[in-house]
Amino acid sequence: MPRAPAKPDPRALLRWYDRRRRDLPWRARPGETADPYAVWLSEIMLQQTTVEAAKPYFAAFLARWPNVAALAAAAPEEVMKAWAGLGYYARARKLHACAREIAARGAFPREEQELLALPGVGPYTAAAIASIAYDAPVVAVDGNVERVVARLFAVTRPAREAKRELRAKAQSLFPGRRAGDFTQALMDLGATVCTPRAPRCADCPFHGACQAARNGAAEAFPVKPPKAEKPERRGAAFVLLSDGAALIRTRPPRGLLGGMAEFPSSPFRADFDARQARVHAPAAAPWRELPGAVEHVFTHFSLRLTIFRATLPPPRPGIENCRWTELGRLSAEGLPTLMRKVATHAGLGLE
Repeated sequence: MPRAPAKPDPRALLRWYDRRRRDLPWRARPGETADPYAVWLSEIMLQQTTVEAAKPYFAAFLARWPNVAALAAAAPEEVMKAWAGLGYYARARKLHACAREIAARGAFPREEQELLALPGVGPYTAAAIASIAYDAPVVAVDGNVERVVARLFAVTRPAREAKRELRAKAQSLFPGRRAGDFTQALMDLGATVCTPRAPRCADCPFHGACQAARNGAAEAFPVKPPKAEKPERRGAAFVLLSDGAALIRTRPPRGLLGGMAEFPSSPFRADFDARQARVHAPAAAPWRELPGAVEHVFTHFSLRLTIFRATLPPPRPGIENCRWTELGRLSAEGLPTLMRKVATHAGLGLE
């Protein structure tokens, strides 16, 4: 008769964490109390972003705005510029709105339900702040934790469909103490051992209890839904130069790249007709279509931009809703990655 698998031992995970925990700039060291501002700021940055990509942004934000009151007092456009390059720019708008709400309250909320009411704070982020900063008895479940739990219990539904089940199973592992450490231990386990590919099962403190590993099928979990093909949109961007400056404008505060600086561009549509692109140009000028195109992938679609470039003699004309920025100061505009690609394609030397 086959022996039943061992039950997952959360104490083993905590012992593993005490030896192998990652040293992260937003993480309190052993014996220290976590700063809710650092926890919140890092968790917002880490949404759809890798740890290595987030580290320099976290350090820059903390140096410039060391607490939530300082961030709340910042001008929205300065926050957007500081966020440039990190992507998913709605996070930055909500981050600033959230900072203002917390500053108005006078302190971070401590309860998960109160945290959920804040701008940009979803179930995972609320649970992470509550458990890590306040030791609330809740397990925060991010993508890494979903993978660990899906393998541990061999959950056969795709993670997107099984979120409630995965959260319940993760919560069932909670040992009743060290909530913040336990949440971070599960995250670290998924990030460093129970990785998407080639997981190091022999190094896992849950190895003897993991149903997927027991069947030699760890990489089969989490079950992946059929991959949907991303739709493609097209558009045009216009790089207008005059007397050592480029024409820049700010996108509307809501929507794609909301509040970010850009070279004037057309709408991005599936039915965009490049032959009619010049009707979206910001001014009359000797526009020249540049060879090739700029390609960029967003969460829900891929984009292909045709780039037009023109130069006007001085003096620079005033153009409604636009501004001229000296070429040497373009980096200070906080151009998002897409527009940095446009600048590079147009030969402006930005990377």
